Amino acid sequence: MNAKTLAKYLDFANHRQDATPEQIRQLCQKVKQYGFNSAFVNPCYVALAHDLLFGKAAVGTVVSFPLGQDQTDLKILTAMEATRRGAGELDVSMNIGWFKAGQHDQVLEEMKAVVTAVKSLPQKPLVKFIIETGCLDVVQIQEAAQLVWQSGADFVKICSGMGPRGASLEDVKLVRTVVGDKIKVKVAGGIHNLPQALAFIEAGADRIGTSKAVEIVEALSK
Repeated sequence: MNAKTLAKYLDFANHRQDATPEQIRQLCQKVKQYGFNSAFVNPCYVALAHDLLFGKAAVGTVVSFPLGQDQTDLKILTAMEATRRGAGELDVSMNIGWFKAGQHDQVLEEMKAVVTAVKSLPQKPLVKFIIETGCLDVVQIQEAAQLVWQSGADFVKICSGMGPRGASLEDVKLVRTVVGDKIKVKVAGGIHNLPQALAFIEAGADRIGTSKAVEIVEALSK
């Protein structure tokens, strides 16, 4: 795999609570320089990133991140407003509390509502639901992946990077047993170097969210 191909797997992210406008400018400059798939930023920086990237890469943002326990109407409003401001990819935290309480119908209804709302917009952004596998057992991971597929989302995202742990190769394999190739899989959380990135791609990940995208790509040429 060459650096250009690898870069397209990577969402270069800064979701720190102390992220500054200058750091977002630097992030977007690196996205353009290295050809990463996207700049992933917090919602307040979507418009800035969109202006900086000039359509040369996607802008992504997070919704109800990382807890997933905002009211449904607020999730929908945030997702739609982010889309209008220029976000082409939305990583939405699923309500894990509802899910673990057995309220699967309510979880699915909420996810479908988010997907329907944003796909009704002209931009039709990609939607990824974060299932936070560190909070789930093996069976629950498979059940959560099934709900994401049923919702009409574009991706299952394994971990927020803010939960009990990051994504694992076993997570990817478990999710793939459920969704196959019907929807895509994104991983995040603790993926900091080239061997990790390549292992996740080999396991079936279509996208990797990381704050270490530059280091990962540069390692390929060493």
